[in-house]
Amino acid sequence: MSVFDEIRSSCEYLAGRAEFVQINHSFLPEYSRNLPVEVALNPVMETENHFCGDAKATLAYFITLDSINFGSGYFGSLRLDQGKTGYFTVASRLKAESTRVGGFSAAWLRAVDVAACCRIFDQNPENALVAELMRLFAEGLNELGRLLDSQYGGSFVCFIESAGFSAGRLVEQLLAMPFYRDVFEVAGQRVCLLKRAQITASDLHIAFSGEGYGRFDDIADLTIYADNLVPHVLLTDGLLSYRSDLQNAIAAERPLASGSREEVEIRACAVHAVELLRRAFADAGSTVTSQGLDYLLWNRGQAAKYRQSPTHITRCVYY
Repeated sequence: MSVFDEIRSSCEYLAGRAEFVQINHSFLPEYSRNLPVEVALNPVMETENHFCGDAKATLAYFITLDSINFGSGYFGSLRLDQGKTGYFTVASRLKAESTRVGGFSAAWLRAVDVAACCRIFDQNPENALVAELMRLFAEGLNELGRLLDSQYGGSFVCFIESAGFSAGRLVEQLLAMPFYRDVFEVAGQRVCLLKRAQITASDLHIAFSGEGYGRFDDIADLTIYADNLVPHVLLTDGLLSYRSDLQNAIAAERPLASGSREEVEIRACAVHAVELLRRAFADAGSTVTSQGLDYLLWNRGQAAKYRQSPTHITRCVYY
């Protein structure tokens, strides 16, 4: 069983036993008809906030960005750029730092500390939640630097070439770092989600148009990257529904513990719902990947309609 097979099967298992989240199966055909599938078929990298230039610097930027592509549960406490979400604030400020230092290196990653993160991301360390996230960012960056040095000669190029054009192999390489291991025991089953490990392959694939450092021959095997936004889009659109006590907790902005049954169900049911959605497209004669559907749904979630009610809040290193 591949790592992607395990994600799919474990999420399907939990979706079938879910207590807090329901997939509205009867809505799948209508939902698939009304989604703009052409967006899913042609993902392109947003370049205002992401570094896309010299190939090696771009490779280093995206692997570095995805080593800290988490913290949504903290974003409400951050100092954000005007009109930008927490993610785009982090991505754009990291882009500026990449330009300033001439591209990231393993040595740079190992040297970053909390003070440097506060400077790079323009954050106030006097705020306890902000300080906690900056500490986690520093740990994530340091961990990546140590991995590159210990196993890949300090080279981002060696790291990506070692994956051998396989997203599955890249995921396995990233799982050497604990911050990437969002795997939980729920309902007697090991449930794998692996959001950031998968999105690293996807980001590189999109940034490099599926060529060079972004070539992964198994890219179609990816699932969605289960976070708090894609489930919220599916909930708002009606493909998912939540038990009233969970819905009330989210509306009151009460954080859900990482690894709690409610939190894992939200993410696992989103993964399985999109797999069912992909099949609905196939039944209608349209071949679309889960990678493409994640791109469609995540970008759909940037619209004002989806900002009118809160997503679930979980403070963790997984999303």
